[in-house]
Order: sequence, then structure tokens, then C-alpha cells
Amino acid sequence: MSTTLAEILRRHWPAYVARHGAKNILPSHHAAVAAILSCHTPEGGGSLYDCECGHQHFAYHGCGHRACPQCGHREAQEWLERQTSRLLPVTYHLVTFTVPEQLRQIIRSNQRLMLDILFRESAGTMQDVAGTRLRGELGLLGAFHTWSRPLAYHPHIHYIVPGVALRKDGILITPKDPDYLLCVDVLSVRIRTRFERALRERDPSLFHQIAHSVWRKAWVVHSEPVGQGKEALTYLARYIYRTAISSERQLEEINGNVLFRYKDSKTREQKTAVLPALAFIARFLQHVLPKRFRRVRAYGWQSPAAKAKFQRIRALLDALPALAPVTVPKELVVICCPKCQKPMRLIGTFGRGPPRC
Repeated sequence: MSTTLAEILRRHWPAYVARHGAKNILPSHHAAVAAILSCHTPEGGGSLYDCECGHQHFAYHGCGHRACPQCGHREAQEWLERQTSRLLPVTYHLVTFTVPEQLRQIIRSNQRLMLDILFRESAGTMQDVAGTRLRGELGLLGAFHTWSRPLAYHPHIHYIVPGVALRKDGILITPKDPDYLLCVDVLSVRIRTRFERALRERDPSLFHQIAHSVWRKAWVVHSEPVGQGKEALTYLARYIYRTAISSERQLEEINGNVLFRYKDSKTREQKTAVLPALAFIARFLQHVLPKRFRRVRAYGWQSPAAKAKFQRIRALLDALPALAPVTVPKELVVICCPKCQKPMRLIGTFGRGPPRC
């Protein structure tokens, strides 16, 4: 019988806290679970609407936490619309940086430092190699992602990169082959070198905990052309404002074990993972990011500080500015009556549960 993440947490979170100790659980994990348990419940409050037909409707509020599978859909759609409006008439590339398996545990235990280094040095790697090969600066839009299909911790960054570089003299450079951007072997060596140097400088003690073999093996970098970029943006939007367990994921609990299905990335076969409930909660929580961590970052002429450069590139490509997406404020979203389907009127918003009539 199917169940939800909130139901699993409601049944097993007390046992999880008892096993690990409340003080040993990260504040970000406590906050995520509290938000998920309050989402669309009386505890989170809601809004009361009435209709001219006499029917009243109380809508519970979502928690808005980025780890909650019930929230984030609206934000993801708005982000997708904003980024789509900035697309240029060039071939886009999806470049992915993945860290070696030996680093994953230490990254998970030192997220703020290690993930900041991963973002900075992967972006710097792209700009270094582009400066040599294309003699110009790239515009990078990066999104951090932590989970594999069976929910293992697998930190990597996807960059959506327009196939055009801006020289210092304002001239645009495009690759001779639009389907080829940068050599992944060169990127692999460069990211490893930059990451090693940055970690050594910023935290020498942590650096010395890492086996020397990590700095000798090849780091996996993948690059592929993705056409006009819309499909790649749609792909990223599914992860930016969603958590490792989406609302579409079917969960089952049988005899204290949680079952979920996933598609094997290599064989493409459907498989079923079976985990004890507390192990499942631990696997989910490892994907909760630190508070205020920016999962999406822009660099080069796509950064917020480079608006003039972006407008120049748009002009040089003779690309008409796309119409800015119109975002309807949440308070203006129309709620239709479930009885007669006519628009309802907002009576009031309440902090806890529906008011007693």
C-alpha cells in the first residue's frame, strides 16, 4: 500500500531521534522534518475562501521548504520561465562535473566548505580552458545535485553553457563545431588541480585526511550538446526546487521497511530498493542542504553583475529580448469553488487550522 514521506516521518522520526540523539542531528535536518510534517496540515495554517453559492473552502498552506516533496512546483515553473526568456540563438551544452567516490563522504560531512570549492573551481576550470581554446569568457549557469536514482549521495554540478565566448575587446567567438565546446580530458585534469590547491589553502587539516590517490585518478567530466537549451533547463528545473523524494515517487512501507522503485541508469531496468525505515530516513536527510546554501549559481557574462555584457551578446547575436514572464502573486491566484467551479473570495488567512464557525 502506497504511503508518503510525511507519513513515514510521522511514524518513525521519534525512533530516529532516539537512536541518534537530538543534539547529534543537524539543525537543517530537524528543520526539514518539522516543515514536512506541518505541510498542508492544521499546524501550518491556511486560508479560508467562500463562494456566492454559499460553499466555504479552507486550503491548508504548504511549508515552502525546499526538502518538501509537496512544495516547490510553482517556484520551479517560474524559474524555468525566467531562464527560458534568456535563451540565445546558439547551441547549448550540458557540462557535468562529478567528484570521485572517495571524496563523497568527506564532502557530505563538510558541505559548506567543500561545495563552495566545488562550485568555484568547476566554474574557474571552465573559464580557464575557454580562455585558452576560445580566447574568451563563457556564460555559465550551474545547478548542484546530490542524489542518484536509488538516493545514494552523489554530488555533482550541471552547467548549462551557451556555445559562445565573449572576448575582452567585445568580439564574440563561436566554436568551429557547434556540437563541441571544450575537451573533457583537459577539464578533468584542471578541475582536479584547482580543487586540490583550493582545499589545501582553505583547510590544510581536512586536505591531509584525503588519500593521495584522489589527486592521481581521473575526475569524471561529461559534456554534450543539448540544442537550443530549453530541454536542458526543463531537466534542471525538476531538481532545483524539488527534493530527492518527489511527490510522484511511489513509496510503500511493509513490516517496517520502505520500498521505492527506480530506473537503473546503466541497464534502464526498473528496480526496487528496500530499506529499513530509519535507514531510509537517513538516506533522505543526507540530501538536505545547509541553510541558505545556493543550489543555483551563475558565472561569467550570465552572472547578475554582468547584465551589460549579456545585453551586448544579445545585440551581437541579433536576438530579440524575450518577453519577461508574468508572475501572478500568490495572493492573486484564483481558487475555484469545488462545488460550482466559480472563482472564490478570500475571507482571511489563519496561522493555525480552520476557524471554528
